[in-house]
Amino acid sequence: MTATSSSAYGSAEDVDVLIVGGGIVGLSLASALGGRCRVALVEAEPSLAYHTSSRSAQQLIPSYGPAPVKELTRRTLAALADAADVGPDGARRLIWPSRFMLVGSRAAVEAESHEGMRALTRDEARELLPALKPEAFEAAALDTDSVRVDADALLAYHEHRAQAAGVGIHVGAPVHTAQRVGEGWLVGAGAEGFHATNVVNAAGAWADDLAILFGVERLGLQPYRRTAALVSLAEPLAPDAPMVAAADDTWYFRPDPAGALVSPSEAEPSLAEDAVPRPGDIEAALELIRTVADLKVTGIVRAWTGLRTSPQDGLPVMGFDPEAPGFFWLAGQGGYGFQTSSALAEDAAAQLLTGPEALRSGAGPVSETARAFDPHRLSVRS
Repeated sequence: MTATSSSAYGSAEDVDVLIVGGGIVGLSLASALGGRCRVALVEAEPSLAYHTSSRSAQQLIPSYGPAPVKELTRRTLAALADAADVGPDGARRLIWPSRFMLVGSRAAVEAESHEGMRALTRDEARELLPALKPEAFEAAALDTDSVRVDADALLAYHEHRAQAAGVGIHVGAPVHTAQRVGEGWLVGAGAEGFHATNVVNAAGAWADDLAILFGVERLGLQPYRRTAALVSLAEPLAPDAPMVAAADDTWYFRPDPAGALVSPSEAEPSLAEDAVPRPGDIEAALELIRTVADLKVTGIVRAWTGLRTSPQDGLPVMGFDPEAPGFFWLAGQGGYGFQTSSALAEDAAAQLLTGPEALRSGAGPVSETARAFDPHRLSVRS
């Protein structure tokens, strides 16, 4: 039974780690830590993965991102390939092969092609996706190592593992009060109270706001809008057709059971909010896509906007705060959240279990890659 202590909240649950945020990042960490220490997770919304994690494009590209991100992606895909039962509803594939193609001008495709991508002729590109208009692009490149992820199944997998290991998961529990008490934190979240040795800030777009509540300086994490929609098609795409993106990053689309998933690929600064599509965003993206591909769109099934949050250097932030003992950052994943989730959780768990000095001293099971994400690197805080 989990111990409790008296507090301003009556009985506060004593935990070693309190995770704030129930998206893919927080759930992955809860899954990794469960059974190894006392863990609780709180989510402000009435359900888990309410914001960006439920709005993923579900395509994981190993060659996408800077070197430390690529290393985390490699480890995450290896972990997901080995993952077994996802929970009480039975096993579902978490990942499977799904090719990724860039199209555009020759210069843009060459500039944006990732390591491992293969150049295609226009005929080769159209053989993979006949809907492409041959006169509308000069060059193409193909990534055959990318995979599709079942986001719902992966979230369920981590939730089930965490709960089976005794992690308490509390939804509808926004953090409203926090104070430093002795060697830990006294935290009020919804109707719950916690006394936590360590608090993990996995609050996504709200990570800087949460830091302020704890009296911790912001790191300057900026949310960016990314809108997408499911559209119905009069002529379905082949289920194994590749995801296709403009090399100038103005749109992408991929096949979906509903027809196609499309996006204008925008990355516009935003407030931390429950973002929604703006009038005309999807229609404008469809107009651009129609100049390159003959997609016979019959309607918009559903549209949404997620927030991808990053610091200035574009790398995730993971580690103990330089000035606030027991406050651990796990945020700023940008567009790399799902593809780095398992490896990032492993590294975060290693630091939390070995303590803040492990990264400084080189002791303990902390990966070299983790050092690239240390919040100490963000010397200019805003």
